[in-house]
Amino acid sequence: MSAARDALKARLGGKTPVAAMVLGSGLGDLTAKVEVAGRIPFADIPGFPVSSVSGHAGEVVIGTLGGRLVLIVSGRVHYYETGEAAAMRPVIEAIAELGIGKLLLTNSAGSVREDIPPGAVMMIEDHIAFSGMNPLIGEPSDARFVGMTTAYDAGLRAGMAAAATTLGETVFGGVYMWFSGPSFETPAEIRMARILGADAVGMSTVPEAILARFFGLKVVAASVITNYGAGMTGAELSHDETKEMAPKGGARLSRIVETMLKDGAFDD
Repeated sequence: MSAARDALKARLGGKTPVAAMVLGSGLGDLTAKVEVAGRIPFADIPGFPVSSVSGHAGEVVIGTLGGRLVLIVSGRVHYYETGEAAAMRPVIEAIAELGIGKLLLTNSAGSVREDIPPGAVMMIEDHIAFSGMNPLIGEPSDARFVGMTTAYDAGLRAGMAAAATTLGETVFGGVYMWFSGPSFETPAEIRMARILGADAVGMSTVPEAILARFFGLKVVAASVITNYGAGMTGAELSHDETKEMAPKGGARLSRIVETMLKDGAFDD
């Protein structure tokens, strides 16, 4: 039993959330809807990493959303901050140790498709770990050979699609390509991503999905599209643009997630 698990369990009052969620930039709207029972800064949880990225709160929020108890990780630590693909391992491991079986991952991403515009939500159906890194490098057990054929759970994806339909929202499906960052991609890299079958690009999520599968969690993930990829519009990319655009698609994704919870998509 880890110290991180103990710290979180003490705040849960013997209850187990139906799901955990890792929120990327712009998903503050979702946290604002939670009937909060507790907030714990990363710095107060033993072993948890602390993000240095503006727009990432770095706290765990425990509370009720859509009538269900959830554990929300608001903010994440990226590979580009630490040089460690496994930077989020203590977080994902603690979630698994609490007995939470389902994990929602969200991020802000750049679209490489003209028909997926800024402000859209893309459900991740598969990913490409283009960075070449893996959070299980150095793991000594044979459990490191994790199958990723069904990395993103079909049942949870169906629940997300159904919630979007209920709300009359459009959710695109696509492949997310993980670049290491922190520099944005070049126009040539965006053209390459399109050729290789990617629909969106970003700097997170994939290591967390791999770790979640390693620890036996079912995963569903979605990107909030904040911009078109480099070279698609002629404009330069910036983190300020991400912070400005993310809340627009984030509000849409927040409604979808809340509806998923109300409809029991995360229930056993």
